[in-house]
Amino acid sequence: MDDILVAENVSKTYGNHTALSNISLKIPRNCIYGLLGPNGAGKTSFIRIINQITYQDQGKIWFNGEPLAPKHISLIGYLPEERGLYKSMKVGEQALYLAQLKGLSKSEAKKRLKYWFDRLEIGDWWNKKIQELSKGMAQKIQFIVTVLHQPKLLIFDEPFSGFDPINANIIKDEILKLKEQGTSIIFSTHRMESVEELCEYIALIHKSEKILDGRLSDIKKAYKKNIFNVGLQTNGDGDALLNSLRAKFNILSSQFDPLESQLNFQVQLPSERTAEVLAELSNRANIHHFEETIPSANDIFIQTVKNKDHDR
Repeated sequence: MDDILVAENVSKTYGNHTALSNISLKIPRNCIYGLLGPNGAGKTSFIRIINQITYQDQGKIWFNGEPLAPKHISLIGYLPEERGLYKSMKVGEQALYLAQLKGLSKSEAKKRLKYWFDRLEIGDWWNKKIQELSKGMAQKIQFIVTVLHQPKLLIFDEPFSGFDPINANIIKDEILKLKEQGTSIIFSTHRMESVEELCEYIALIHKSEKILDGRLSDIKKAYKKNIFNVGLQTNGDGDALLNSLRAKFNILSSQFDPLESQLNFQVQLPSERTAEVLAELSNRANIHHFEETIPSANDIFIQTVKNKDHDR
């Protein structure tokens, strides 16, 4: 898969503060790429460089196979965490103005705005002022303006901020549809559940350095520890069965439900012994469940940052 954006050894300082230190990333085309990190890690600095709001001190960035240049600004859509709508302007007037700044003619902008206003069921907002809207309502307008010119690359910084769960789900579905239509998306958020749902690739930046990147499924496999959650239906001899299992296996935790005669436990196994253990358990009791524990994006985030801080 070729890449929509490539950063090579990008560094940025502000006075004595290092915002980015030798960051190298490859954003695959037509994917949702999670850009993660604690507050102050350098994510926003990197995003501002892509948008050519500021410029790197060192390193190179390629966009769509070419060195990043001012001509590419029209091919990028950016929804910042801090919104920038003019509160005293009417919604329709402002949306038209911002669409024309992105290079759309007035007639084409009206056509596309009607499509999106109808799609998100907000047509009656056209003559309202931004100051009359809630934060979530204003966020919908900004989302529309961000995607209206059909950019090749979309950058969303905390796109669900201000939304209730229903509207957050609506915007999530729209982001997935944009990806299906061929748009590449950089997604910056602290909501790890959104990362799990949306992102195919991630990069983790911490204290100006990239400390992890790759396909999320591959990263999860690398971080798993061969821990399994097991449930056995016993004949009431749960304690005896557990003691015999402890003698052979690394049981991390356990719980026996005498009413259901079910023994639940967590066990860590050498990878080569999984089939052997499963066979032995099936001879000892009825297996209710046998599931490997895969670390979540949140688990990986916390563990990686802690490990990095410990090594400093």
